[in-house]
Amino acid sequence: MLSLDDLRRRTSMKWRRFPPEVLPAWVAEMDVPLAEPIARALTDAIALGDTGYPAGTGYAEALADFAASRWGWTIDVGRTAIVPDVMLGIVEVLKLITGPGDAVVVNSPVYPPFYQFVEHLDRRVVEAPLTAGHRIDPVTLEAAFAEATSAGATSGEGTGPGGGRAAAFLLCSPHNPTGTVHTRDELTTVAALADRYRMRVVADEIHAPIVYPGATHLPYLSLPGTDDAFSLLSASKAWNLAGLKAAVAVAGPASAKDLARMPEEVSHGPSHLGVIAHCAGLWHGRDWLDALLAGLDDNRRLLGDLLAERLPGIGYRAPEGTYLAWLDCRALDLPADPAEVFLERGRVAVNSGADFGTGGAGHVRLNLATSPELLTEVVDRMAAAIDRPVDCER
Repeated sequence: MLSLDDLRRRTSMKWRRFPPEVLPAWVAEMDVPLAEPIARALTDAIALGDTGYPAGTGYAEALADFAASRWGWTIDVGRTAIVPDVMLGIVEVLKLITGPGDAVVVNSPVYPPFYQFVEHLDRRVVEAPLTAGHRIDPVTLEAAFAEATSAGATSGEGTGPGGGRAAAFLLCSPHNPTGTVHTRDELTTVAALADRYRMRVVADEIHAPIVYPGATHLPYLSLPGTDDAFSLLSASKAWNLAGLKAAVAVAGPASAKDLARMPEEVSHGPSHLGVIAHCAGLWHGRDWLDALLAGLDDNRRLLGDLLAERLPGIGYRAPEGTYLAWLDCRALDLPADPAEVFLERGRVAVNSGADFGTGGAGHVRLNLATSPELLTEVVDRMAAAIDRPVDCER
């Protein structure tokens, strides 16, 4: 991990959104040095002047090798497409399989751009809230699927029971913000319900490489009954490459024709240097990733110990995946949104749970991908904020 002085020299969103006295623990950027194989690949490309347009299937091939090694999943490179990033890839896939006014089901609380991008696309969001234990509830999900497909037929590709309208399920796997890693039984149930209601599943698996001992990521397309689904993947979260744009869309066998309709200009969005960096991580950065996961695993346990000692009123389930912690602050009975209280009183920036949809109010999302020292300082400041008077002049 880097020192705080080094981190404050960064000019990315995490370190520039708030004043210097604020300790940022919000957006999904990690406080780590760049993996050496990635730094070397980028340096070599720049020295060569290799800064043009991306071409070929190199990214998909690197991802396929990584997926086979880590998850035992065989990706058919012929059923892939390069996209600018995961969220923009999701938008392009939704354009292929739904029409204006169609519904997209999400498991709330969930990553805020799921709402923002879907609504901007002129689709309507239907929520299927997770259980109190952060799991997918089959009864709730089925009700959402029925609602999503019941509003009359459209010109979309899919139809629900009785000729209902096209709809999609945007699956977050592993789940952001709760860190839930869905089980085989849960995903098999999703696939069965999707088939029953003719829902098209689009799986956001951007956090897939970041899973801890005791849990196993199962690529959605590796399961039976998922032939008409899609997956969006990227090396950006695991190797801290958000500023180097690139991602891959993967289609199930029955979705290949849909993916082939994706406009050619979508492939112009990824960065060539991004593709180089992502490929370097997938091919040569696996040892670095394993070391990162060991440190993150230590941090998720450290966070639990710190909260139990200094903020016992906060509910915390150690994430099974991701480097994000979902903290239940409702028992603190704070006078305002917990994120506002921690920022104003403690000078710590975390994400407001209210932005994550139903089930998010009274929670905050905390990024634990930092040094143990800074994580400890974050919790110290949060604890101090609980007993500190509100500064009305700030």
